[in-house]
Amino acid sequence: METVAAVDWGTSSFRLWVLDAAGAVLAERRSAEGMSTLAQDRFEPVLRSHLASLPEAERPSRVVICGMAGARQGWREAPYADVPVSLPGIVSRAVTVPAEGLDVRILPGLASRDETAPDVLRGEETQLLGLALDDPALGGLVCMPGTHTKWVLLEKGAVRGFSTVMTGELFALLSKESILRHTLAGEAPTGDPAADPFRAGLATALADPGGLVARLFGIRAGGLLFGTAGSAAADRLSGLLVGADVAAGLGGSAADEPVVLVASGRLADIYAAALQAAGRTVRPVDADDAVRHGLFHAARQIWPG
Repeated sequence: METVAAVDWGTSSFRLWVLDAAGAVLAERRSAEGMSTLAQDRFEPVLRSHLASLPEAERPSRVVICGMAGARQGWREAPYADVPVSLPGIVSRAVTVPAEGLDVRILPGLASRDETAPDVLRGEETQLLGLALDDPALGGLVCMPGTHTKWVLLEKGAVRGFSTVMTGELFALLSKESILRHTLAGEAPTGDPAADPFRAGLATALADPGGLVARLFGIRAGGLLFGTAGSAAADRLSGLLVGADVAAGLGGSAADEPVVLVASGRLADIYAAALQAAGRTVRPVDADDAVRHGLFHAARQIWPG
């Protein structure tokens, strides 16, 4: 296989890696040109501008893309594959996007068409593909935290089911749009999983996940009555939401079952602490590595020669 451009094109970000035939990274490009910033006719020019910035010798003509570029509002819709589904099998469902001089393929997302609990994901399926093909025997519960945390049941290269928790988005809404904004005062969480307010919120939510709604106003009251600092209030809100997320995600799974945590940076530390507080063993996987490996495996299937 010749060199390939592997692209993770999300809602708010663009990441491109040039990979050689062995999957090694030859070059990398990142920007904030995510789907939410682009009209449909801007995807191709953005891709071409990033490719043009590469040295000519490292400029591939083959491009494999995952993420929101394949959404209905993206470059070209890549229809969802329904679960349960074999992850290697989704590669054959990649859509081809006409682009002169380039061979562009966009991978599909996954859908759960349960009318009582409909759900979709897009982008995470490629991280899961990387996991499954790096370790074909891997199975169990996978936690993929983010704006919308995904909890996935993986079994020997197949996704049996998944659920979404809007943890990051809820934090943004509550901290910026609700009455809690007066207490947080624009402060962000410290991101320290050992911070006392985070640990207290986490413990409260893990002990009583169903009581989350009743606990939120206490953050405002704490500011009024005890002068709680904005960063401490933000940490407590983060702990409450992450704790409720983890409690919901773990529901029904075996207590002795390790959880594969696909995350990077601060989120990896926060969710590892939350899962450990819930009594689970954590198997960490770097999110960037997982998506890059998934894109590489997909490219090898699409262009085997």
